[in-house]
Parts: sequence; C-alpha cells; structure tokens
Amino acid sequence: MKWLEITVETTDEGADIVIARLSMLGVDEVSVVQGRSEVERIMADAVKYWDYAEDAALEQQPCVRAYIACVPENEGKEEAVRDSMRELDSMRDETGVDLGTLNVEAREVDEEDWANNWKAYYKPVDIGEKLTVCPAWEQVSESERAVLRIDPGMAFGTGTHHTTRMCLELLERNIRGGELVADIGCGSGILSAAAMLMGANEAVAVDIDPVATKVAFETAENNGIDMMKYTVYTGDILSDKDIRQAVLRRRYDIVLANIVANVIIKLAPLVPHMMHENSVFICSGIISERLDEVIAALEENGLAACEVLTGEDWRAVEARLK
Repeated sequence: MKWLEITVETTDEGADIVIARLSMLGVDEVSVVQGRSEVERIMADAVKYWDYAEDAALEQQPCVRAYIACVPENEGKEEAVRDSMRELDSMRDETGVDLGTLNVEAREVDEEDWANNWKAYYKPVDIGEKLTVCPAWEQVSESERAVLRIDPGMAFGTGTHHTTRMCLELLERNIRGGELVADIGCGSGILSAAAMLMGANEAVAVDIDPVATKVAFETAENNGIDMMKYTVYTGDILSDKDIRQAVLRRRYDIVLANIVANVIIKLAPLVPHMMHENSVFICSGIISERLDEVIAALEENGLAACEVLTGEDWRAVEARLK
C-alpha cells in the first residue's frame, strides 16, 4: 500500500500541539522527530523521557510526521492538514508556545518504508516510584509498579513530555488509595487513568474536544479500569453550565489540569469549589515566563502554591487551599 507522509516542521515544545491538531482531523498515525538539542539532552539523562527518537533526528529540524493511507476516502486530507496548520499559525499568541515554522511537506512512501519501524524507539519508561508508561505492544517484567499502557497513535500525550511527566510525579506523591480525582482538560486521559492504576477509587475526566474524551475512555478501558468508576464529560467547564454543574457537584481529593497557563488562570476561580480542606490541585503546561501569573491567579482565589517542579522551560504547580 502507498502512504502519504506529511511532515510538519515545528519545535520540541510545539510537537504536542501539532499532534493534537492532526488527531482532530482523524490523523493518528504519527511520529515525532526531535531536534539536536533535545535528543542530546535525552541521551545524557539517566532516565530517558521521550515519545520517539531517531538517530537521524540529530541532523533534522524538529517535526511531526503523519502517515495517511492513499485511499479514496482520504482524498483531501493533505489540504485539510495544511489548512489546520495555517489556522494554528494564526493562533501563535494564544498558545504561548514557540511553534516553529509549521511548514508542511508531503510525499508518497511505501508501507515498508515506515510501518512499525518507529516502534523500535518507543520503550517502557519508569516515572517516579510507582508507575511505568508502556507502549501497547511492549512487555514489561513483573514488578510492584503500576503499568499504564498507551497507544502512541492515540496522540494528545504519552506521558513523557515534561508537562505530563511532572503531573504524574506530583500525582504519585499524593495518591494514598481511595481518592476521588478530577482531570480537567484530560486529553488522552493518561493522568486520570494513571491515578486509578496507582490506587485512586474514582475519576472524572473532562475535555472540550470529543476526540480527546473518546481517547480518554479508550485509554481507561484498555487498562482494565472499572468503567463504572470512570466518568467522562465532553464540554467546556468554563462556559458550559451543565458541564460545570455536573463536575462541581462533588468535592475531589485531587484536581488535575495539564493545560496551558491561560486556561489555568481562567479555571482558578472554579478550582476551590472542587476541593475540600485536604485536597490538592496539580496544574501543569505552564511555560516559565507565565509561572508568576498562574501563581498570582491561584493566590487571588484562595489557593497557595506549595511546590513547583521544573522541566526545561515548563513548570508544574502543586497548590492547596489556604
């Protein structure tokens, strides 16, 4: 079979956003080629946190590569991708992330040129003391760690980007067993699924994107989570009264928001209404330049930041009610 290989030039920081845009178009066969600085840093780390890394990446512009089968029903997908990247280009100020050039290139390739080759570079990764994030096709040795299986084709994050990794580390520190967890802006559902696997009793996941909530449901189901204890809502908690009422009718032990600074700031007035006196709020997706703004918004709404984690230019915050 012939495949259309579409390459979108971006940055190491912008790759997740590009992947999310592609997934909204139904393009889920993707790989990430990271840049020289990122790959060199990864190779030097004792623990390697990455989604995909290729030797050739040392010489290449960071990019996202998507693969679309050359069949009649996919006609027009290339132009749809180009339109989506043009739209994303116009939203640079809103994202607060260096997205790179967003140049798009396309070429036809044979299936054997790429199918499954990238899987050799995606291995199980231990995060913290309790969790292993593992691609669906890999096997891991028996241990006391919880194993979260993720299909990289599901996009929206596989647990290895700094923002997600830091959330998982803070989440692990706050899981004692039996918690009720809210995951706002859940994406692939990795945080709420990981919480359940590490001992939380119940989770509520919310995202504005129906693709994301579908993926979150599948992530939980594929990891053997009791779906009677995993609730997914599709909608904007900030503007949708029904969604807001459904989520805020309960008080959560842990509230998670791995989004972006702008949304966390807007979410700050709602968060205390989701918490009780012993709850914790964990937020990430914050670029370093906006950390002070986020902390100020939390402070203004009765929350005190008690810990900040750093991962390159990204920050994660753990906060509690004052």
